[in-house]
Amino acid sequence: MEKTNEQSVTTYVPGRKKIRLGKVVSNKMNKSIVIAIERQVVHPLYKKYYKQTKKVMAHDEDNICSIGDVVRVMESRPLSAKKRWALIEIVEHAK
Repeated sequence: MEKTNEQSVTTYVPGRKKIRLGKVVSNKMNKSIVIAIERQVVHPLYKKYYKQTKKVMAHDEDNICSIGDVVRVMESRPLSAKKRWALIEIVEHAK
């Protein structure tokens, strides 16, 4: 596995679930949030860093997240057609 400079420092351990840090971009659904996970990647030819963003849906059981919160999510079993992540904690509340 190639290491990249990511916002959330993650290490791969076989049999463990992935944990990511991201920002809440939508909380309009009941018990669901959309999170933007941003990471930095090195361009293979030019060796410059650029940002890549991926949006994932996560399960928020108590509807406690608001837009702009920085949250930590963990990989989980499929909870719906698009939801594969679960909220662990809110790292920083939106201002």
